[in-house]
Formats: sequence, C-alpha cells, structure tokens
Amino acid sequence: MTRQSATTIGFLAVLLWALLALFTVGASEVPPLQLNAVCFGIGGSIGVIWTTASGRWGELKGIPLSVYAFGTVGLFGYHFLYFSALRAAPPAEAGLIAYLWPLLIVLFSGLLPGERLRPLHLLGAALSFAGAALIVAKGASFSGEHGLGYALALACAVTWAGYSVLSRRLGTIPSMVVTVYCLATAGLSLLAHLALEETVWPSTGMGWASMIGLGLGPVGAAFYVWDIGVKRGNIQLLGTASYAAPLLSTLVLILAGIAAPSTALIVSALLITTGAGLAAYQSRQTG
Repeated sequence: MTRQSATTIGFLAVLLWALLALFTVGASEVPPLQLNAVCFGIGGSIGVIWTTASGRWGELKGIPLSVYAFGTVGLFGYHFLYFSALRAAPPAEAGLIAYLWPLLIVLFSGLLPGERLRPLHLLGAALSFAGAALIVAKGASFSGEHGLGYALALACAVTWAGYSVLSRRLGTIPSMVVTVYCLATAGLSLLAHLALEETVWPSTGMGWASMIGLGLGPVGAAFYVWDIGVKRGNIQLLGTASYAAPLLSTLVLILAGIAAPSTALIVSALLITTGAGLAAYQSRQTG
C-alpha cells in the first residue's frame, strides 16, 4: 500500500465523522456512555466479520497485551474524557478545546522517526483550527468556574492525538487489532454506563437507525480506516484535513434541515480548505 493510498483511506474516517452530529442528534435519547457501549459493540462486530472473512485471527494471537491496552485506553479514554468534559463545562468551550487534537497530531508528529514537521504544516493546521473554531465554539464564553471541564477536554485532545501518533510506531501491527480495541471499549463503556447512567433505549425507528448508523460508520468503520491512515499515510496532512469534519458535519445538518447556513460557515470553509492546501503543498515539497 502506498503512502498516498493510505492517506486517502485515512481521510475516509473524516468523511464518516462528518455524519457523527446527524446520527448523534437522531439518537439523542440514549445516554452517551450507553450509546458508546452499543456503537463500539457494533464497531467491534465489523472487525469480527472482517477478521473471520479474511481468516486472519491467528495474527492477533501474538500481539502483546500492552498493544491491546494501548488501543483500549485510546478509544475508551478519549470518549470517556469527552463526555466527562461536556458534563463539567459548556459544550461550546469543551468542544473547542477537545478539537485541538488535529493540531496536536501535527505537532506530535514531528517527534516521530522519519517525519519532518515544516512551517507550512504548522500554519496550515493553525488556519484550519481557526476555521473549525468558528463552528465548534459558536457562542463560547470561557469562565474559571468550568476549569475542571476545560482540563478534561484538554486531556481528551491529548489522548486522541497521542493515540493517533503513537499508532504510527505500531506500523507492523495489523489494523484488525482495532476489533479488540472496540470490543474492550464497549465493555468498559457498559460498566461506566451501569455505574453512572440510567438505561434508555430509542423510542422511534429513526432513533434506532441513528444508533446503528453511528456504530457502523463514525463510531465503527471510521476507526479501522483511521488506523490504516495514521500508520501508513501522511500523518501531518491527515491531522490538518481532520478539521474538515466539523465543517462537513455542519453541512450535513444543513442538508438535513437541522441547521441553517451562515457567513461563518463560508469563512470556516475557506480557512479549513486553505489550511489543508498549505499542508498538502508542504508535504509535496518535502516528499
């Protein structure tokens, strides 16, 4: 697999994450940790089918337990910290801080062997972050009383960036290992749900369809293609391009009649596109 094709596959995760808001709205009746448990259960089932169909279960037996622990901490830790941040701080502020992870991926990637972090990578990531902030942080007003929530959101961003960048060091580990990550995350999410939430199931067919859609796409297949991208693709470009997710997510909501278009959306699109273009240009220049 070439670096370019792996990058393209990784970007499929960004496209799938663009459906996250739409499906989350549709499944809003379900408590977040319960939703997490169900969706990662579905996501793990995708991996079970993939691994069984390809006859590659044997490849998972020799993988160290530390790798499984790493992936589970990455997936479960990110989502648990994110939901905790939303409980401890307003969604706009928590969301903005949590969405530092693409920028952190670009920064952290400079520490990887064989990777070169250049000025246009940084400028592109910063511009794209500014574009995403116009959407994610609409109406945000930071206050000291929500310091714990902000800290949790930052920990969330660091966790996902760290997981993504360190996955690069596991390039020889097959991406079907995400199957175990998902199933373990589903189990931990179920335990957290039983301890912290009341069980509520969707009351409509649309709610059930949205929950299943989340498990199949944004909280399922997305993690498999992301694993391929960060292990074998252009990680700086993927990090910068990830800022397209909130933009595309908002466009999907507009098409669904849930949100209205705005000037901020146009400015955001220009900033994110420019940022991604700069990162792509820098990557071509440096090979």
